[in-house]
Amino acid sequence: MNLVKTIGLTLLGALVVIQFIHPKKNQLPVNPDLQLASRFSIPDSVNAILQKACMDCHSNTSRYPWYASIQPVAWWLDEHIRDGKKHLNFDEYTHRSLRYQYHKMEETIEMVKEEEMPLPSYTWTHTEARLSTAERVAITQWAQSVMDTMKHRYPADSLVKPRKS
Repeated sequence: MNLVKTIGLTLLGALVVIQFIHPKKNQLPVNPDLQLASRFSIPDSVNAILQKACMDCHSNTSRYPWYASIQPVAWWLDEHIRDGKKHLNFDEYTHRSLRYQYHKMEETIEMVKEEEMPLPSYTWTHTEARLSTAERVAITQWAQSVMDTMKHRYPADSLVKPRKS
């Protein structure tokens, strides 16, 4: 057998073997008391946008496309979800400090305005997650309203670090 054929069969064999190794799916129990919606109002229109464009990577319940069962794609998706949840998890939002919560709304506004979210690699395969200008405005206005509510409810020093003089 020549070298090219040996390498090809080895790669094919490895590809078949890895099809049986899957990361655990992001389908965790959700505690409603920890969700962002337990403390802050989310209009239905904004919730619909969050569901289609954000929650697969920023919650404990991802929707998986058919190709999520194919390796190495499943590992790649798992890494994206883990990274997204590390940065912001709407299902565990109120479990974090007030400063964290406030800062995440600031980041949400920035990332959505600058079109850094949703990620291009996500919208490439989830075309429905591409946000229109109006949807971006709706999310940023909602995030600002969450921040305004927090400013009204909590002392300023609980929301931002005091500046050192």
